[in-house]
Amino acid sequence: MKDSQKILARLSKNKVNVCDTTLRDGEQAAGIVFANIEKVRIARMLDEIGVQQIEAGIPAMGGEEKQAVKEIAKLGLSASILGWNRASPEDIQHSIDCDVDSVALSMSSSDIHIEHKLMKSRQWVLDRITEAIDFAKQHGLYVSCNAEDASRADREFLRQFARTAKEAGADRVRFCDTLGIMGPLQTYEAVKDLIDTVQIPVEMHTHNDFGMATANAIAGVQAGATFLSTTIMGIGERTGNAPLEEVVMASRYVLNLETGIETARFREIAEYVARASGRTIPEWKPIVGTNCFVHEAGIHTDGVIKCAANYEAFSPESVGLERRISIGKHSGRHTITSILAKHGIEVDDEAAGKILEMVRSSSIALKRSLTEKELVYIYQDWKDETQRLE
Repeated sequence: MKDSQKILARLSKNKVNVCDTTLRDGEQAAGIVFANIEKVRIARMLDEIGVQQIEAGIPAMGGEEKQAVKEIAKLGLSASILGWNRASPEDIQHSIDCDVDSVALSMSSSDIHIEHKLMKSRQWVLDRITEAIDFAKQHGLYVSCNAEDASRADREFLRQFARTAKEAGADRVRFCDTLGIMGPLQTYEAVKDLIDTVQIPVEMHTHNDFGMATANAIAGVQAGATFLSTTIMGIGERTGNAPLEEVVMASRYVLNLETGIETARFREIAEYVARASGRTIPEWKPIVGTNCFVHEAGIHTDGVIKCAANYEAFSPESVGLERRISIGKHSGRHTITSILAKHGIEVDDEAAGKILEMVRSSSIALKRSLTEKELVYIYQDWKDETQRLE
């Protein structure tokens, strides 16, 4: 039998914990299928950077999915390994078979789900979570009771849902904005109300349908939530979930709150998950996109060259990226002189202005930025033309 108190004690040490669900909710995105060897590798990577809890999959699916969860649970990782279940003893038994130390028990909490999906009553919901939590606790498991569609639940019933889960022995409640329909202010108010009235730890599970998954997750932490549900790059159902890299960096730089996650490998892990999921990483993707530290506009490049903090909230190295100065239509003279100097070429301000005109014309004609070699070629063309006219 597992000892949930040990898991609870370990997770209680942190002001905020990350429960990453790349291997469960991330894989539920249409078209994504991880091979078992990829699931194991991703779990190892998450553990290596310090993720406190890994939602490894859905054991009740059986077959290779159950085998993958079992393999991950046996790796001896520092992270807690959690299996996702419907709120039923039958599902939970599959998780027990996999030797996980924690379970997520999911149950609808909104009337629209209760009436039109489950076709049951509120009391039936409360009875089922009580039964499921009791069964899980009899086997020593740490329990997250997931309030699916919490963002559309009646406020008083959501309190009753959470209170019932707490009384049955749940260690936390997962607040699920299943359709991503809340804004940060609404999220803050709902989560604070739940924590203040029920006094139970809350996990934020936010979706990105209106582009607010990260903002809502952070609002939940501001309201007192101590767990963040994330996926690498935000992959997940429909428009995805709160990205691990975004909520960790936002916690650090917006809330001044450390999550204990090593961030320097974010780009590396994102690249692996992108390949495994058949996805690309958009250049403009916050935190891990290659454009995060690429500067072209003259005012910006001048500022970055003088002091990176002028236009960068954190260093590229802190997330596994590199800074790059782009040469193109919007470049300024400082960019020209700085990049040419790297190649051992010194030009005065007047010459830099002439070369800049040629750079802008070339960039517009080619409809792209230029490489450093192309800048050197333009310099050579300018120099040859200047000497010819002398």
